[in-house]
Amino acid sequence: MIPGEFAINDLFLGAAALFIVLAIMMFYRAVMGPTTQDRLLAVNVLGTNTVVILALLAAGLDEPWFLDIALIYALLNFLMAVAISKFTVERGGVL
Repeated sequence: MIPGEFAINDLFLGAAALFIVLAIMMFYRAVMGPTTQDRLLAVNVLGTNTVVILALLAAGLDEPWFLDIALIYALLNFLMAVAISKFTVERGGVL
């Protein structure tokens, strides 16, 4: 690569940094959300955001094992969303 040239890996790492900033803002919504539904949605978005960050890091750093972690985390995030939804509906709440 020529010095001063922009690499696609830099783009991936920059996008990952942007998603990290967005995750921090969503964490605020998860903690301070006015309703349970806001908090639940924020936690779900945080999980999805984490998967995207891991995928971007895998592409930006050329480390394919990050994709394995992202896939496992996506499956756990899905199971968590289903479990919390089932628990909330059984308690009498409506999502």
